[in-house]
Amino acid sequence: MKLEQQTFQDKWKIRPDGVGKVTGSLKYLTDYSFPGMLYAKVLRSTFPHAKIKSINTDVAKELDGVVAVITHKDVPGLNGFGLIFQDQPVLCIDIVRYVGDAVACVAATSEEIANKALKLIEVDYEPLVAIDDPEKAMQEGAVKLHQEGNILHKASYKKGTHVLEKVNECPFVVEEIYETPRQMHGYMETEGGVVVPEENGKITVYAATQHGFKDRLQLSRILAIPEEDIRVISSPIGGSFGGKDELNIQPYAAILALMTKKPVKIHNKRKESVKAGIKRHPMKIKMTTGADENGMLVGHVVEIIADTGAYATLGPAVLDFAVEHSAGPYIIPYIDVKGFSVFTNNGVAGEFRGFGGNQVTFALESQMDRLAGKLNEDPLSFRKKNVRGENDLGPLGQRVVPNNGAKKVLDMIEKSTILTHPLKKNDEWIKRGKGAAITMHGGGLGYGRPDPSGARLSLTKEGKIEIAFGFEECGQGLLTSIEIMMVEMLLCDKEDLNIVIGDTDLVPISGSSTASRSTNMIWQGINKLKNPWEEKLLEIVSKFTGISTMSLRLGENGVWEEGDLRKPVLSYKEIAQLLKNELPIFKTQFHFPTTPDPVVGGHYLYTFAAVATEVEVDMLTGKVRVINFDHAISAGPVVNPMGYLGQIEGGAIMGLGFTILEDSLMENSRYQIENFDSYLLPTIKDIPNKSNVDVDETLSEGDVFGPRGVGEIGTVAIAPAITSAIFNATGIRVNRLPISPEKMLNDLYATSNV
Repeated sequence: MKLEQQTFQDKWKIRPDGVGKVTGSLKYLTDYSFPGMLYAKVLRSTFPHAKIKSINTDVAKELDGVVAVITHKDVPGLNGFGLIFQDQPVLCIDIVRYVGDAVACVAATSEEIANKALKLIEVDYEPLVAIDDPEKAMQEGAVKLHQEGNILHKASYKKGTHVLEKVNECPFVVEEIYETPRQMHGYMETEGGVVVPEENGKITVYAATQHGFKDRLQLSRILAIPEEDIRVISSPIGGSFGGKDELNIQPYAAILALMTKKPVKIHNKRKESVKAGIKRHPMKIKMTTGADENGMLVGHVVEIIADTGAYATLGPAVLDFAVEHSAGPYIIPYIDVKGFSVFTNNGVAGEFRGFGGNQVTFALESQMDRLAGKLNEDPLSFRKKNVRGENDLGPLGQRVVPNNGAKKVLDMIEKSTILTHPLKKNDEWIKRGKGAAITMHGGGLGYGRPDPSGARLSLTKEGKIEIAFGFEECGQGLLTSIEIMMVEMLLCDKEDLNIVIGDTDLVPISGSSTASRSTNMIWQGINKLKNPWEEKLLEIVSKFTGISTMSLRLGENGVWEEGDLRKPVLSYKEIAQLLKNELPIFKTQFHFPTTPDPVVGGHYLYTFAAVATEVEVDMLTGKVRVINFDHAISAGPVVNPMGYLGQIEGGAIMGLGFTILEDSLMENSRYQIENFDSYLLPTIKDIPNKSNVDVDETLSEGDVFGPRGVGEIGTVAIAPAITSAIFNATGIRVNRLPISPEKMLNDLYATSNV
């Protein structure tokens, strides 16, 4: 099926939060204000690596309007945070490890006074040698940035023995090194929120996050108070893409709110966000891949070096994911993959849409194109011979849910008009080309990692069907998806619904709104609750009306009698009035599906995508312009067509930025770009003229796991599709992203193509 505007039913064309967003009436968490609210600012290190000899806050404390100034001495509990390792100081004690490390924090009656107070804090630094490259950090004798050393995490996978020997025996071998950039999330709403002190030492945290319960856990450790004393309200979010999965401003506002007994607001300016916010991991990937004379893949040797920056955040999981996906959807008899996540004094890298898949897929798909070229084979035909079948094991040799998605998306993309129609004739200085790439992407957190979810279904006293999840609406259209699934599975009307999300006091633990898991977890949650819900409602109505449950059914606005089309036997409001304080409520707790094989990080549910693209290369300027995209997606049933289309098309534009524009450049561990005036995000002028999305909704026989999320899959294969098209246009093989016009011109001149 092709997803187009006519795919959408009229009742789903307006999102529940759409009017508020378009009119500006919707309040994001950074919009909140409270009586007596203070404004906080964080003093961050100006050095990438230095000892802190002393911190003097006396003058700042005396400034009129300053209410509190805190340093590490004022952290009540654990002075550290991080989703895996709590290695990042809330406030640094004796050393700073990157430009952006927090040293002190001020709360004042205005933002202007808080900023002025920051300038009055005296910090005496002793600069240390900064390590700005992960390979330098790995060298013997390198300065140790953490007590355990400079390697945060190692990951590997090996299949077969003497792998490199097997590769070198092949008649066709490609060895190449690929480099990818430090990409910025670029969300419109920068990190921020308000923490409000409540009675009995409790607090309410209004702050954008993708994991309210994990924030609550971390804050309880930092504040040394019970989790139950912390309420986290985490929705709606003005964009995240993984960038707000980790704590950011919450610890500082929380400490100050408890200290001053006043609401405290922090909202980062863009420059603060650039320095302190996490980025996509830059990676250097070496691949050596061999094929036999028949074009069958034989061996694959990979080394991945990821620059995780100063602290861990989700660096280990990102590396694990990259290692897992380094052979992607291909069946290769001999594989040897080694990965290293390395500490440097660069900005912190962490979770980002695609989660390491974008970087390694660029390298892998580039290898496939190069091998196809050596074999003089069509690149898609070469892939077809080597992709996984429906019942093949996963990339780490683990059992996975059967899925023929790789072949399906190849068949679909082969029919793309981008690939089947002739290119427009080249102008004198414009060369055109077309290319394609495929990918697979694991959903959920993987084996061995806590990946819980939950749902609660109840009837309110107002007669609304209330469904509650711990997920967050961060722009992905989650509310619409919940509406659609509830209406389809409970046969109600969307006006019957009350949706509760993103509030730790009101929702069940549901895990993070990340890893393409939310849609599937919501579908599973409703699916687990619908039968007991229906049985209970029909039983209640039968009791009050005397009508047999066999003659009753759920429907819009209430419970109906079969054959009677006039109105419900009892409306949901009438049922609530009859029950009074004995309203039905059902709960469920479960986990994201995982492989039965003990392969740490190994995934069980995969989605597949293929991309075809057409580009123009300006031979005078070296500028690359993407003209068209076609997408083929295999991710199970489509729940929310408009949201699905938005995720794929939006992800593609983010992938385009990753490929040809975006790079948070660092020199000597200092950001060279501190704002959007010089960071090149795609604009409306960079968006392709056309973007078609072709979808296969089928699942293999026996697959009971429902729709998969598509929040990430649309961005992963964009880079290699674009670089494939560039080669088709110019004969230039790209191995480093982003593709700068200067580099393109140099390559063109070097090959005498200009």
